[in-house]
Amino acid sequence: MNTITIAWIALPFFIGFLIVLLPKLDRYLALFTAIISGIYAFQLFAQPEPIKLKLLDNFGVTLEADELSAFFILTNALVTLAVIFYCWGTSKTTFFYAQTVILHGSVNAGFICSDFISLYVALEVSGIAAFLLIAYPRNDRSIWVGLRYLFISNIAMLFYLVGAVLVYQAHHSFAFAGLRGSPPEALALIFIGLLTKGGIFISGLWLPLTHSESDTPVSAMLSGIVVKSGVFPLVRCALIIEEIDPILRIFGVCAALMGVIYAIFEKDTKRVLAGSTISQLGFILAAPEVGGFYAFTHGLVKASLFLIAGVLPSRSFNELQQIKLDTNLKIALVIASFSISGFPLLSGFGAKVLTMKNLAPWQVIVMNVAAWGTAITFSKFIFLPHGGRENIRSGFWLAVWLLLGGLFAANVVYYQAYTLENIIKPLVTIGLGWLAYGLIFHRISIKLPRLLEQFDHLVGFMSLMLIVLFWMGFTWLGI
Repeated sequence: MNTITIAWIALPFFIGFLIVLLPKLDRYLALFTAIISGIYAFQLFAQPEPIKLKLLDNFGVTLEADELSAFFILTNALVTLAVIFYCWGTSKTTFFYAQTVILHGSVNAGFICSDFISLYVALEVSGIAAFLLIAYPRNDRSIWVGLRYLFISNIAMLFYLVGAVLVYQAHHSFAFAGLRGSPPEALALIFIGLLTKGGIFISGLWLPLTHSESDTPVSAMLSGIVVKSGVFPLVRCALIIEEIDPILRIFGVCAALMGVIYAIFEKDTKRVLAGSTISQLGFILAAPEVGGFYAFTHGLVKASLFLIAGVLPSRSFNELQQIKLDTNLKIALVIASFSISGFPLLSGFGAKVLTMKNLAPWQVIVMNVAAWGTAITFSKFIFLPHGGRENIRSGFWLAVWLLLGGLFAANVVYYQAYTLENIIKPLVTIGLGWLAYGLIFHRISIKLPRLLEQFDHLVGFMSLMLIVLFWMGFTWLGI
């Protein structure tokens, strides 16, 4: 299995090069790469023990693939497959497919890293590939949004790299476990890099503009898989070092609440989905023990919602409320919205129940408020008028039903959730969300200021979060 793992890591980069040489096979080669990743993920689920590869023994450079990795890798495989299906028959060039495959491979590499230096390499490669895809339309707006993403990402990774060096200085090893016993500065610097990369809390205020202004399939990949590259190592570190767990839970709660507030008051469909992404990432961090399953569910549902948003006749909810949507499109939109709200029969239900059962007592009230806010947010989609008819490409339907089918299939992962108490609670939460939307939020028109999303403010917030993380490091690690 070790040889298979090495071949699987190298495959996307080889395929990315091959696509350039064989442009007529670009989408077929990209499809093949995603399918191989899916097969590898299922093999990981079947493995009784984690797969560990020591690359440089004296430096703690190690790869580890286990069930947690499998959830993230499978998410990457399915989202990439859906994006390729969505783009099939469009004018997307060989360059697009080559960068998609490289992004896919670099994110996968990050999902099996268990040391800070190999993770740094994976995050930097994925950041460059993501930038090239964001800037793919080559207009002034997309290039600026891409450069903005690249600048913020690079600043964050500079902090991260200094933190990784401090870990090595303390233990002569880059292993995640070395964070225990390292100076608090290492924790603060590494966490600010990962929190920013993952789009979490105010460090993630770059996310709404980037995700909403990117091309539709790129938005799906950014929200479905790319932000998970920053979330995964945070979850892994929390599971290895118990002192980090409360710090991560605090950021999870703050992100869940902040993101849902943004999403509730937004009137632009893609910005609503971007704000919801910040909130849902908070749910992953709020209960690290079950973060893999929640990340999988969120990746599928958010990718499907971004793809659906891309074919809606307008991005404005005010305009959409005056238009009858295609009935089949409305059904897909409702299914995805039901899942992210926690409705039974979809994996979003099991993921939310499992997360709520693994919260610390102090988290429960705030996370229930965030779940209620999610129900309010997606009422905007659920109650849009329907009855129209549109001619939508078959590639779109193949992509969306692949993702939605995954939500139905993954529902069996936590079938123990189906007790009367577990079913009633989310239904009540969703019902109260719909009621609040119909009576209050449907009538409210508040335009949130976007001043805080400007580039200079993003750097300022990063510095502010660094100070907070220094304080947390000294307090929780007792150093």
